[in-house]
Amino acid sequence: MTRRRVALPLIAVACAVLVALSLMTGEYHITAAGLLAGDDEMWRMFFVSRVPRTLALIFAGLAMSFSGVIMQRLTQNRFVEPTTAGTAEWAGLGVLLCLILTPGAPPLVKMLYATATAFLGTMLFLGFLSRIRARRSAIVPLVGLMMGAVVSAVSTYLAVETNLLQSVVSWRSGGFAHVVRGFYEPLWAVAAIAVATYLLANYFTIAGLGRDVATSLGLRYGLTMGLGVTMVALASGVTSVVVGFIPFLGLVVPNIISALRGDDVRSGLPWVAALSTVLIVGCDLLGRVLVRPMEIPVSVIMGVVGAATFLAIILTRSNRVAL
Repeated sequence: MTRRRVALPLIAVACAVLVALSLMTGEYHITAAGLLAGDDEMWRMFFVSRVPRTLALIFAGLAMSFSGVIMQRLTQNRFVEPTTAGTAEWAGLGVLLCLILTPGAPPLVKMLYATATAFLGTMLFLGFLSRIRARRSAIVPLVGLMMGAVVSAVSTYLAVETNLLQSVVSWRSGGFAHVVRGFYEPLWAVAAIAVATYLLANYFTIAGLGRDVATSLGLRYGLTMGLGVTMVALASGVTSVVVGFIPFLGLVVPNIISALRGDDVRSGLPWVAALSTVLIVGCDLLGRVLVRPMEIPVSVIMGVVGAATFLAIILTRSNRVAL
């Protein structure tokens, strides 16, 4: 109880502070005094670059963390999220197929390709999962990681054959350095997905009890699963096109909030949103300042943080089982 009382206010304060720092950090010098003085150039850069980048960070964090919440409920496994289920790799394959089949297509078409392949890949993952008898906690994400590795290998082969390897590398190095006004706007779709997740949270909670229990409680299990997979695919597709690959965020955030607040999905979602903002904005700020004036992509820093947390969660749960 004490941990919860201390941690949750700290998350809220850190979220506000980091968002403010993100708005003010960059190679172009912007100050609060300059903005208050009405410097036209500062205001222009503020709205052209800083605000879009910060909003893109927040929306990408929401997309990945809420997708993780949905997938963990639907699979009844705390280690599943878009990057451990192969969904992100399938979305990347969709982007590559768009570049091959319809070169020069607008971002909306790329998002349709990415969403379609992400949906297909997630359904295949759930199909494989339904045939696995030994569904221990660590087995499920291993299946997803292996499927993701196969899809990633196919993407790399196709990219080499079509001379598009640089595009694949750019996608895997998910970052926000290129995000400006006029480019990030598709991520507003994530806000709609976040609202839908909040409204459908109780349905996902019931679906997480299993098909038999959920059906006996009157839930249309197939429809709920379809809605959840569609929302995850759409969030992954949009994020993949705009910012690229963001690993482990959907695994780390829901598990931390669950440890602090319990398993009530609906009441925990606002805190999931706050913590995802803290992590992704914090990683972005580190990437901006560590090797300044160059940048380290968010995916690199988030990969290190997420992998370490993933191992810590697995070891902690293994120790509890042993005890």
